[in-house]
Amino acid sequence: MCLPDSSSVDGPLVGKLPVGEPGGKLGGGLRLPPIVNQTMNTASNSATSASRSIHAIAMLSCAAALCALVGSCATVPGPAPLVGSGGAAPATEPASVLFQAVPFSALPGWSNDTPSAALPSFAASCRALITRPESAAMWRPACAAASVVAARDDAGARAFFEAQFTPYQVTAADGADAGRVTGYYEPLLKGSRVRNDRYRYPLYAPPDDLLTVDLGEIVPELKSERVRGRLEGKRVVPYWSRAEISAGRVKLAGRELVWVDDPIEAFFVHVQGSARIQLADRTTLRIGYADQNGHPYRSIGRALVERGELTLEQASMQGIKAWARQHPDKLPSLLDENPSYVFFREIERAPEHAIDGPIGALGVPLAAGRTIAVDTRFLPLGAPVFLATTYPLSNAPLQRLVLAQDTGGAIRGALRADFFWGTGDDAGRNAGRMNQTGSMWLLWPKGSLPADVAQRGVRQLPAAP
Repeated sequence: MCLPDSSSVDGPLVGKLPVGEPGGKLGGGLRLPPIVNQTMNTASNSATSASRSIHAIAMLSCAAALCALVGSCATVPGPAPLVGSGGAAPATEPASVLFQAVPFSALPGWSNDTPSAALPSFAASCRALITRPESAAMWRPACAAASVVAARDDAGARAFFEAQFTPYQVTAADGADAGRVTGYYEPLLKGSRVRNDRYRYPLYAPPDDLLTVDLGEIVPELKSERVRGRLEGKRVVPYWSRAEISAGRVKLAGRELVWVDDPIEAFFVHVQGSARIQLADRTTLRIGYADQNGHPYRSIGRALVERGELTLEQASMQGIKAWARQHPDKLPSLLDENPSYVFFREIERAPEHAIDGPIGALGVPLAAGRTIAVDTRFLPLGAPVFLATTYPLSNAPLQRLVLAQDTGGAIRGALRADFFWGTGDDAGRNAGRMNQTGSMWLLWPKGSLPADVAQRGVRQLPAAP
C-alpha cells in the first residue's frame, strides 16, 4: 500500500520510495540510489471509529482556522493509499497532463507481456469501479467481458484488452513522457499482541482525538483535499508531531494493535503503510493504513546525508537500517526529524478476494508485480496502465500491464509511479533499490475519453499517426 509518507533523500511518503530511498517510487528513472517512501491507504471505508470526520455543517464556524491549517497541516489526497514509495514533490508541479491515443503496437514489450497475470487485479478493480455511480456505466462492459477470459490464457487476455481499451500515452504539460518509478513492499515482521521484554515497539490504531477535515465540504475548490487536526478548546489546531507523540503527548494506551521488536522496522512499516506480523502462535496478522497525523513527511535518509552520517550512495533503505542498528542511541532523535506519524488498522482477508495482498487506496488487495501507486490528480484509480521501465539498478526492461490501485503522499506528478513488489525481504530489497525512469500508457474503455473523468487541467491530443 502506498502511504503519504516516504523515506527518501529528496523527500518522500509512506510505502513508496523516492530518490535515495528504497525504490524511488513514481520516480524511478533517475539513477540515484534508492531511499524509502511511504504510501498511505486513504481509501479505507473509515479511519476506524477512533477517528472522526468533521463535515461542513459542523465546520462552517471554523473556516478561517481551516484556511490557516492548510498551510500548517499536510493535505492528503482525497480518494485514496498500501503500501508504496515516495519522493519529494517537484518545486513546480505540472498543471495538466496530456493523453495521446496510440495503437497497442506502440507499447514497448506489449507482445511479450503475460497480460493474463493482470486479470485478477483487473477483476479487483472492477469490483470497486462498477459499484460507484460515476464509473459504473463506463466500466461495466469491459468488466463483463473480462469475466469470460480463461485463466492463464495470454492470447485471450491480450485480445480482450485490445478489444476493450484504447492506449493513451501519458505526457506531462512540459512535454516530458518519462518520469520516476520507485518501488514499495509489505514488510514481514515478528511481533506480539502484548508487550514483553522482546516486543517493545507498538504500532497504534488511530487515537480518539484525531480529526479528519474534508475541505471540499467547506470550499468546493478544495475537493478531495483533507487536513488532519485536533480540537484545542473551540479551535482546530495541527495534530501532534511524531516527536510529540513519542514524548507521550497523546493518550495511546489501549490503542496498540501489535508490538514488534525493532524500532527501525516499526518506522519502515509507517513508510510502507502496511505489514504482515507473524505472532508467537504461528498465526499472521495483517495491518494496513488507517490514518495519519497530517504532518508532511521528512526523509530520514536525507537527514542522515545532511548530517554527514551517510553518503548519498549509502542512503538506501538497507543502508539506513544498518546505520540504525549501529547507532541505537541516535535513532530516536533521527526518527523524530520526520514529523509524520501513521496509524493502522487490522485487516482481514475477505473471502471474495482472490489476491492475498495488502489493501490499497482503491480498497482492493494489491498483487505483487501488477500494481502501482499513482497521483490521482492525473491518473484515475482502478484503470489499467502499461508501464515501461527497468529493473532496479539495471537496464533490463520491466515492461508490463499493471493496475493503478494505490496512492502515496510522495507520489506526485503525472508520470510518477510506485511499483508494488510484494511481501517480505526479497520484495523489500527490490523496492529499496528501485529508482528508475519509466513511461506510462493509460488504457481507457473504448467509447469514452480520459478527459471525461480527469479532475483538472487535462487536454487530449489527437491520435498519433
